[in-house]
This record gives sequence, structure tokens and C-alpha cells, in this order.
Amino acid sequence: LEPGALSVRFQPVYEVHEHVMVGHYIECLIRGPQGTSAESPDILFEYARKKNREAEVDRRCLSMILEAARTLAPHIRVGINVHASTLALDPGFVEFLGNETKRIGVEADRLVIEIVEHAPPWDVGAFRRALEALRDLGAAIALDDVGLGHSNFMMILECRPNYFKIDRYFVHGARTDMYRQAVLASVAQLALPFAARVVAEGVETEGDLEAVRHAGI
Repeated sequence: LEPGALSVRFQPVYEVHEHVMVGHYIECLIRGPQGTSAESPDILFEYARKKNREAEVDRRCLSMILEAARTLAPHIRVGINVHASTLALDPGFVEFLGNETKRIGVEADRLVIEIVEHAPPWDVGAFRRALEALRDLGAAIALDDVGLGHSNFMMILECRPNYFKIDRYFVHGARTDMYRQAVLASVAQLALPFAARVVAEGVETEGDLEAVRHAGI
């Protein structure tokens, strides 16, 4: 939480049309202090969770990401990871987010709030109210790591996301794996009634790109 300890990285989310890549939005990621084990976000946020400081760290990350997003063109949407527990247990978080967007000058309707969770169940009622407040601000909702851990069917129903983000576990090697292809196709079909877009993470080969495109992603 000290100044300079955290840094922001940009990761683009693309749409591909006949092998022409078009930027869709930018996901903003946090890295911990360089040269330490906490530089890894998995270790960083696991440590924050153990210290019961997730909400405080999420607030700091939000402010840093919005500051960094000022360098992006104003039409580009900005993805921000937020823990579900933060939305459920920090009643002032959404108000803080709204105030920070005004202070920094990044419109709230540019935001894609990517819900992540690596903790036990939380206050579902408070979580729903926070999601509704985010939507009232104009933010879109994404569910991260679909298919793994807490990003399950219950979370899909609770979040009703605008974006389903499929974890790279199901993408890597999909070109030659009929079972992975079946999972990709099922998520693409599941997203249709929600009028949601599906994002495949970790596409690194032409073969896997063809597999996710064939699935309708």
C-alpha cells in the first residue's frame, strides 16, 4: 500500500474478424513490488486475503488503474478486477469508485468490472446491491475465470454478466481436444440468453484461435 509498491499493466482484449484484430477493451492488471514474491498477483492478493485487507487493496488498485487509464484514448473501455468479497463486505466501495471516476476524469460508463473471487461465500444480498449500483453508474460486468473455482453457475446467475471470460485452462490445446471444444461451445451457448459476450483467455496459437472462433467466441 506504500506509494510506488504497486504497478499497472495493460492487457488488450481483441475481437478477431477474418484474422483482423480489433481492440475491444483494455484489461488493467496490478503487479506487486518488483523483485519480491508479491510481484505475482496470485501471491499478492492471497496475502491481502489472509490479512483481511482485500477491500483496502482493491481500493488502492482501483485508484491506480483509473490514473493509468487517463493515458488511454477516451473511447477505450477499461477492465478492472474486483473481488466479489469487496463488493459484498465494503458497503462504501461503489460510492468510492464513483467518486474516483469523477476526481480522475475517467467516465464510469467506460468501465468493465471483472468479478474475481477466491474466498468462501459472502453476503449475497449486499453483493447484489453492489452490482446493481455499478450498473446504475453505467459500468459493464464481467465474470472472470468462468469454469474454475467460485466462477460457477451460481455466480453466473448472481452476476448476470455482460462478459463471460473463459479461463485459459479450457483454451490452451483446444484445437486438438474435443472435450475442451465441447466446454467452449457450451459456454458460448450459455451466454446467449444473457445477451453476453464470451472472451477466451490465453489464445496463443492459430489452432486455438480457430477453435474458439469455431465455438462462436
